[in-house]
Amino acid sequence: SIRIHDRPTQQLMFSKLGFSEAEAKKQFGFLMDAFEYGAPPHGGIAFGFDRLCSIFGGADSIRDFIAFPKNNSGRDTMIDSPSTISQEQLNELGIEVKKK
Repeated sequence: SIRIHDRPTQQLMFSKLGFSEAEAKKQFGFLMDAFEYGAPPHGGIAFGFDRLCSIFGGADSIRDFIAFPKNNSGRDTMIDSPSTISQEQLNELGIEVKKK
Protein backbone atom coordinates (compact mmCIF):
# COMPACT_ATOMS: atom_id res chain seq x y z
CA SER A 1 0.00 0.00 0.00
CA ILE A 2 1.20 3.51 -0.73
CA ARG A 3 1.85 5.57 2.41
CA ILE A 4 0.57 9.10 2.91
CA HIS A 5 3.10 11.45 1.37
CA ASP A 6 1.42 14.87 1.33
CA ARG A 7 0.46 17.32 4.06
CA PRO A 8 -3.26 17.86 3.20
CA THR A 9 -4.02 14.13 3.25
CA GLN A 10 -2.14 13.66 6.52
CA GLN A 11 -3.98 16.61 8.09
CA LEU A 12 -7.29 15.08 6.99
CA MET A 13 -6.35 11.75 8.56
CA PHE A 14 -5.41 13.42 11.84
CA SER A 15 -8.74 15.25 11.93
CA LYS A 16 -10.63 12.01 11.18
CA LEU A 17 -8.74 10.36 14.04
CA GLY A 18 -9.91 13.13 16.37
CA PHE A 19 -6.68 15.08 16.72
CA SER A 20 -7.04 18.82 17.10
CA GLU A 21 -4.72 20.88 14.95
CA ALA A 22 -2.68 21.75 18.06
CA GLU A 23 -2.40 18.09 19.15
CA ALA A 24 -1.32 17.00 15.67
CA LYS A 25 1.27 19.79 15.57
CA LYS A 26 2.62 18.87 19.03
CA GLN A 27 2.95 15.15 18.33
CA PHE A 28 3.61 15.09 14.59
CA GLY A 29 4.82 18.58 13.69
CA PHE A 30 8.16 17.20 12.52
CA LEU A 31 6.36 15.01 9.98
CA MET A 32 4.07 17.77 8.74
CA ASP A 33 7.05 20.10 8.36
CA ALA A 34 8.91 17.43 6.37
CA PHE A 35 5.98 17.15 3.95
CA GLU A 36 6.50 20.83 3.08
CA TYR A 37 9.73 19.83 1.34
CA GLY A 38 8.10 16.98 -0.52
CA ALA A 39 8.09 13.25 0.03
CA PRO A 40 8.00 10.72 -2.78
CA PRO A 41 5.18 8.19 -2.91
CA HIS A 42 6.48 5.09 -1.17
CA GLY A 43 5.16 1.65 -0.41
CA GLY A 44 7.50 0.57 2.35
CA ILE A 45 9.93 -1.48 0.31
CA ALA A 46 13.24 -1.89 2.11
CA PHE A 47 16.05 -3.97 0.68
CA GLY A 48 18.74 -3.14 3.25
CA PHE A 49 20.51 -0.34 1.40
CA ASP A 50 21.74 1.18 4.68
CA ARG A 51 23.16 -2.19 5.74
CA LEU A 52 24.96 -2.60 2.40
CA CYS A 53 26.40 0.92 2.70
CA SER A 54 27.67 0.20 6.21
CA ILE A 55 29.34 -3.02 5.05
CA PHE A 56 30.95 -1.47 1.98
CA GLY A 57 31.83 1.68 3.93
CA GLY A 58 33.58 -0.32 6.64
CA ALA A 59 31.49 1.21 9.43
CA ASP A 60 31.54 -0.21 12.94
CA SER A 61 27.80 0.32 13.27
CA ILE A 62 24.87 0.46 10.86
CA ARG A 63 23.75 3.55 12.82
CA ASP A 64 26.41 5.49 10.94
CA PHE A 65 24.29 5.03 7.81
CA ILE A 66 20.76 5.32 9.20
CA ALA A 67 19.20 8.77 8.79
CA PHE A 68 17.34 8.71 12.13
CA PRO A 69 18.95 6.09 14.38
CA LYS A 70 17.69 5.29 17.85
CA ASN A 71 20.00 5.47 20.82
CA ASN A 72 21.03 2.50 22.98
CA SER A 73 17.85 2.75 25.05
CA GLY A 74 15.60 2.67 21.97
CA ARG A 75 14.71 6.38 21.94
CA ASP A 76 14.47 8.46 18.81
CA THR A 77 15.79 11.77 20.09
CA MET A 78 14.80 13.64 16.92
CA ILE A 79 11.08 13.20 17.60
CA ASP A 80 11.17 12.37 21.33
CA SER A 81 9.78 8.91 20.81
CA PRO A 82 8.54 6.97 22.61
CA SER A 83 6.78 9.70 24.57
CA THR A 84 4.00 9.98 27.11
CA ILE A 85 0.47 9.18 25.96
CA SER A 86 -2.34 11.46 27.11
CA GLN A 87 -4.98 10.15 29.51
CA GLU A 88 -7.61 10.83 26.83
CA GLN A 89 -5.82 8.51 24.40
CA LEU A 90 -5.51 5.80 27.06
CA ASN A 91 -9.23 6.08 27.86
CA GLU A 92 -10.16 5.85 24.19
CA LEU A 93 -8.20 2.62 23.85
CA GLY A 94 -9.46 1.20 27.14
CA ILE A 95 -5.98 1.08 28.63
CA GLU A 96 -5.44 1.57 32.35
CA VAL A 97 -1.96 2.30 33.68
CA LYS A 98 -1.30 1.30 37.26
CA LYS A 99 1.67 2.86 39.01
CA LYS A 100 3.55 0.72 41.51
